Amino acid sequence: MKELSCQRITETVERLFIKANAMLPPETAMLIECASETEDSPAGRKALEDLLGKVIHAGLSGLPVCRDSGMAVVFADIGQDVRITGGSFEEAVNQGVRQAYEKGKLRKSVVGDPLRRENTGDNTPAVIHTRIVPGDSLVLTVCPKGFDSENISAMKMFQPSSTADDILSFLVETVSKADSKTCFPIILGVGLGGTLEQAALLAKRALIRPMDRRNPDGFYANLEQKALSRINKLGIGPGGLGGSTTALAVNIEVFPTHVDGLPCVVNASSHAARRAEAVL
Repeated sequence: MKELSCQRITETVERLFIKANAMLPPETAMLIECASETEDSPAGRKALEDLLGKVIHAGLSGLPVCRDSGMAVVFADIGQDVRITGGSFEEAVNQGVRQAYEKGKLRKSVVGDPLRRENTGDNTPAVIHTRIVPGDSLVLTVCPKGFDSENISAMKMFQPSSTADDILSFLVETVSKADSKTCFPIILGVGLGGTLEQAALLAKRALIRPMDRRNPDGFYANLEQKALSRINKLGIGPGGLGGSTTALAVNIEVFPTHVDGLPCVVNASSHAARRAEAVL
């Protein structure tokens, strides 16, 4: 049995959120750079070059890569042979978020009630997703989630007879409706299967998969590429200025589902698809 203290968890969460807000994962920055070299539209190409410059400046200066420092989302894979000591795991995570958003001078965007809208003042509570897994390690993956992109999320309960083309049309339609309502280019996370809430969680998890890694199932890897191609033919382009780079990646995650249904949830991220991970 391995013991992990709440203090260590708090310190790790603080470090990860400060890092995630300032430094994009290298493969995401690489996708932006590659897109800036292949973008057809001069205005779109300039927008991508500006984005890349901001990404580099944020990484060098430690300043946030995006003004929206996001709602704190934490994925925790807890080994079944781990014992957490010295307090509550949930409170340890939230304390790390408090410290990160204060120390990192990050925008505090969370309101304590969805209708009364009073800011909590410290960007808590975090949204925490836990899984019990084999082993004696704790894997923490943090994702500061901005809401310009979150707000274009969509779900649909397809008939079980629906085809891959039906799913593709829904993905393209969702992005088309967003038009200039979010920060293009985007990354699309798609959850297929399970129940409604499982599909939503799959879509969110899809956004923490490295953007240069395709689904290991060739069928879905091909579907990801088809979706990306069709979305980029919409012509929305970087910053909504027109062009061939409306999305940088489409990540699809799947789960077995009921014979009578086919849930599909779409969750998007802007180009600032931030994440950071640590293994304790």
